[in-house]
Amino acid sequence: MSVRACIPWPDTRLRSVAAPVAEITDDIRATWDDMIDTMEAMPGVGLGAPQIGVMLRLVVVDASETRGKAVRMANPEVLHASVKLREHDEASPNLPGISARIRRPRAVTVRFLNAGGEIEERDFVGLWATSVQHQIDHLNGKVFVDRLSPVKRQMLLKKYEKLRKRA
Repeated sequence: MSVRACIPWPDTRLRSVAAPVAEITDDIRATWDDMIDTMEAMPGVGLGAPQIGVMLRLVVVDASETRGKAVRMANPEVLHASVKLREHDEASPNLPGISARIRRPRAVTVRFLNAGGEIEERDFVGLWATSVQHQIDHLNGKVFVDRLSPVKRQMLLKKYEKLRKRA
């Protein structure tokens, strides 16, 4: 298990759709373990495999207060989303130094392949739901700034470029 580097924007992998996972193998379990280590080191509440350059539909999420309760998901898909929305400041280690207030459904029901290789359906609410949706976006080649108006997105990406050039 190890902390992996998050690939920097505008790496094309962040704009690519990740491949489905056929089965849960030892390699998949090891990748999940590395993803959890990476998420904890950020610190963050979720991570999609494309963020570390692994182009598979793998996600880890841990929005618990005590930590250590990470949910490992392969091929997650939202089956149902609440009508009620929730705003939250979102960021990404792939775009360090910027964040934005994003509105997403407050609750979602997600179907995924769990660590035991079984199909599971689970309800997520609040920060858990926000993080799951954010990570699924990464699997689909989207980042949080894609949820903003074109003007706001352009403004934030210009800010990111300035920060990146200074570093």
